[in-house]
Amino acid sequence: MAYDLGTFPPAGLAVVIGASGGIGAALQQALSQSAGFDTVVGLSRSADGFDLTDEASIMRAAGSVAALGLPLRLVMVATGLLHDGAMQPEKSWRQLDPQHLARSFAINATGPMLVAKHFLPLLPREGKAVFAAVSAKVGSIGDNQLGGWYGYRAAKAALNQLMHTAAIELRRTRPEAICVTLHPGTVATGLSAPFRSSGHEPVAPGFAAERLLRVIDGLGPADTGLLLDHSGVPLPW
Repeated sequence: MAYDLGTFPPAGLAVVIGASGGIGAALQQALSQSAGFDTVVGLSRSADGFDLTDEASIMRAAGSVAALGLPLRLVMVATGLLHDGAMQPEKSWRQLDPQHLARSFAINATGPMLVAKHFLPLLPREGKAVFAAVSAKVGSIGDNQLGGWYGYRAAKAALNQLMHTAAIELRRTRPEAICVTLHPGTVATGLSAPFRSSGHEPVAPGFAAERLLRVIDGLGPADTGLLLDHSGVPLPW
């Protein structure tokens, strides 16, 4: 389903970071089919050499986007790392590994914040603009009842705090702009595949993208700084 995303000013530019991933690819496709943006740019390591762990790569991408000369109305960071080869979510503190923790923070928190560092200044000073990073409900400290997954939980909690702090600064120069983190739910991607339970059936990436865009379309300046789930409900920190 294509949304017109009519709450955004016309003739804008949307950028999807992580466009080769399951959610990122679905977001880019849905945005390209919408009438809300004139141009949609997808960035990823596989297609463009975009690297969240390389600030110079992020800076070059921001320069290329700025050179398009279009008002940047939407940036979506759809990246995340839960497991990678020998790196698996920790079930106990006994499994904590400093290198795995550092990698989780680099991808899940530091990288998205470096994207914010270089892309937030490109947002127009007037009119609606949104910078949204995909987070996770397990990053909520208040909602944590099960424990485990130390690195992923902590990195996503850090992402939520970093984006909340950026939202405060962003409001000073761009009062109509919005900076949020979003929980997409359990999505049928490689990230979630080994950890799905029968009680949490995953949704298709396309459906997840539609839900997130529906939330984004409904955002206003009062929502900036929040962690929201896929239905637009604020989640506890």
